[in-house]
Amino acid sequence: METWRQIQKTNFTKREELARFLGIDPEIIFASPFPLNVPYRLAEKMEKGQLNDPLLMQFLPTHQEALKTPGFTADPVSDCSFQKSSRLLQKYQGRALLITTSACVMNCRFCFRQNYPYSSDKDLSQEIELIRNDPSLHEVILSGGDPLSLSDQRLQTLITALGDIPHLKLLRFHTRFPLGIPERITPAFLKILAGSRLQTIFVLHTNHPKELDPEVLAALKKIPAPLLTQTVLLKGINDSVDTLKSLFLTLASHGILPYYLHQFDRIEQGAHFEVPIAKGKQLLEMLKKELPGYAIPTYVQEIPHESSKTRL
Repeated sequence: METWRQIQKTNFTKREELARFLGIDPEIIFASPFPLNVPYRLAEKMEKGQLNDPLLMQFLPTHQEALKTPGFTADPVSDCSFQKSSRLLQKYQGRALLITTSACVMNCRFCFRQNYPYSSDKDLSQEIELIRNDPSLHEVILSGGDPLSLSDQRLQTLITALGDIPHLKLLRFHTRFPLGIPERITPAFLKILAGSRLQTIFVLHTNHPKELDPEVLAALKKIPAPLLTQTVLLKGINDSVDTLKSLFLTLASHGILPYYLHQFDRIEQGAHFEVPIAKGKQLLEMLKKELPGYAIPTYVQEIPHESSKTRL
């Protein structure tokens, strides 16, 4: 049986191969500095020859990325201004974000961290000490990249170290990995989570109902932690009541509660993804008529140096 690492090697990373698989012209795929990276599982779900497929649009580099738009920047959430170290950020009181890796299972074209100056150093001992020496912290968020890009062994070492810090109570994962490779939810990983002293919260990033399938949902069901999701509102991808209703209802019906709907972070390569806030508010009002309250996320925007996400 293939391991998740072996499956990851089947990702599409060359534009000619993806174009051939999907029946599209390779010349429309932009040679971006931010590499193409699409899991085979997601590519299989894309409609052949259709450039407006909502999955393809999330991962296809187009020449629109080269356009410069006023108000869109390389670091739209000011990550670098919150650095305690190159791999530890603190934006909000009581919690810190640990950038565990630069590696992702997929490269979303709207990623707000695609220009982040990732450290090549894999040693997190400095960050562990910074967390240990700050008793105001009660939660650590594992992000990246994607923390599930780390091996089970490295995750075990990291989670054990965090669990040994007395003032920590919560450990949060931010991930897209199971959508592309649900096989990543291994028995060894589940054992690590179950054995941690910290209460684990698992936050999945999903934007469209096509990303979910029985195998993905079955893998997520195994995780011994509360499951939440966050979604980015994206033009032409999920900016309709029907799409968001289908996504949130599917998630809620599998015990995964929608947490945040994010207004687009204005990354300079992604202006073509932005949906006006007025439309986002309208969509949420319409969803309130269609779904129970627990199936409707909070519509938020990240405004740098505010004390929390700004509710819209």
